[in-house]
Amino acid sequence: MKKALVTSLLLFMLGALSAAAPPPQFGRTPKGDSTRLLTGRVMDRAENPLPNAVVYLTNTRTRAVKTYIVGTDGTYRFPSLQPNLDYEVYAQFNGHKSDVKTVSQFDDRQQVSVNLKIDNK
Repeated sequence: MKKALVTSLLLFMLGALSAAAPPPQFGRTPKGDSTRLLTGRVMDRAENPLPNAVVYLTNTRTRAVKTYIVGTDGTYRFPSLQPNLDYEVYAQFNGHKSDVKTVSQFDDRQQVSVNLKIDNK
């Protein structure tokens, strides 16, 4: 009887373990992370990168602003953005400004790419 109880308990535990969620697959974002990532490049009209341009990201609800100074390749990155908020993004370089682009809360992509062009002539 004791052996049958131990066997039943082991089978129950194995069943419970097999019902647990599978481990996350490589390259997939865990379901608990619902934030968004905004990336892009700052370029001139000829699509050359503009190193040291400054990218401005504005939360349209709070009007809080984050900045990013791009490197030699012209890329920028804003991680951990809230999916239920709208953001505005633009860049400045040598006194010239790109158009303002909107990252909408209705765009359900987890990673959004917005390239910004500046006419610096």
